[in-house]
Amino acid sequence: MKRILPTLSLLLLLSACQKRQAIVRIETNLGVIRVRLYDETPLHRDNFLKLARSGFYDSLLFHRVIRDFVIQGGDPTSKHAAPGVLLGSGEVGYTIPAEIRFPHVRGALSAARKPDAINPQRASDGSQFYIVQGQLQTDASLDELERVLGIKFSPEWRTRYKTVGGTPQLDGQYTVFGEVVSGLEVVDRIAALPRDAYDRPLEDVRMMVRVE
Repeated sequence: MKRILPTLSLLLLLSACQKRQAIVRIETNLGVIRVRLYDETPLHRDNFLKLARSGFYDSLLFHRVIRDFVIQGGDPTSKHAAPGVLLGSGEVGYTIPAEIRFPHVRGALSAARKPDAINPQRASDGSQFYIVQGQLQTDASLDELERVLGIKFSPEWRTRYKTVGGTPQLDGQYTVFGEVVSGLEVVDRIAALPRDAYDRPLEDVRMMVRVE
């Protein structure tokens, strides 16, 4: 009896099924956020995994929260920051080339960066990131953003923005490199915290980041 060998396409399919995208746990005093990192943004994926495995993020703060927008963390100077201190300028000494391709739907994990005026390549900060809370959009709001930003939202992106929400005004400007797979309610809790004039929560929200 002849042995039937799998076709190349079947082998590739089996290989893809066996490959597991990286999952990272962001543990906070308000709950756990689990994020999946995208293989399509390998520079950002590998950098985030490296920092997480080294313990870099442990005890850092979510130092900037804006309800219906984003929660941001990863500033290395936040670990021992006194209450009321302005945060967000801490760095790790390098940037990551932009890998801009995904939308800022609710739950998107994205890299912070310096403004275009000093960073026209839109390179990402080496450690600071944000998670999108966002809000629901309408066809009218998306039409206006297309006009102002000079971009075009695909039908799929439009549907997601109208059903789950997000911050489409950030599309094409920052690298989204993952998404929340569980713990969106924790994002909501953090985003709802009272904050000071710098958008820093009055109650410190510390993180511990672990690779599953």
